[in-house]
Amino acid sequence: MSDEQAIGAEEGERQLEAELLERREAALANVIKFGDPVLKSVASPVAGFGPELRAEIERMIAIMRDGMGVGLAATQLGMLRRLLVFQASSDSEPAVLVNPVIEWLSEEGSLAEEGCLSLPRVSMDVERPLHIRVSGRDGEGEPVEIAASGLEARVLQHEIDHLDGVLILDRTSRDQRKGALRALREGGSYSPPGDHEAGDEGELREPRTDA
Repeated sequence: MSDEQAIGAEEGERQLEAELLERREAALANVIKFGDPVLKSVASPVAGFGPELRAEIERMIAIMRDGMGVGLAATQLGMLRRLLVFQASSDSEPAVLVNPVIEWLSEEGSLAEEGCLSLPRVSMDVERPLHIRVSGRDGEGEPVEIAASGLEARVLQHEIDHLDGVLILDRTSRDQRKGALRALREGGSYSPPGDHEAGDEGELREPRTDA
């Protein structure tokens, strides 16, 4: 590759990064942030399935993808409906779960660092069951059951917590909660102190607004 080609490639990469950042910031502008009471509210079951719901699902998936998240609950967009979307890996297709119910949780757990689209610039350690079985409906109202492990199980638990008005602030240690709350109130950032190993499932790091 010539010097001119190398320079052109670098400029192209910078332009792409700038476009992705702009799209992400636009997507995250739709997400309800810490301090809004809706984040502590319990969502109501979805009663009807049809074009309106499908449009909501498509919008949620678009915001999740543009925001580079791994999951999104309807409450994070100000909609108190039991609806979530998730995509635990770039290799999988985005999925939807309506009226999710946790049927089973494993006794085996794992500690990993989690962030949240609704809690900008903070992350904290959260211990969760490593395996989970969830039932619900798909976007057309058909019954579905999902058996998930590792990161996917963590994402589902994280998003179902949102539908129940529970945040990762409620799931972490007292010290980390205090540190994260201080950062949120002061507009700073927070992450768990010291080096720590991620669990077998890896880390759940939803994109932060300053990343």
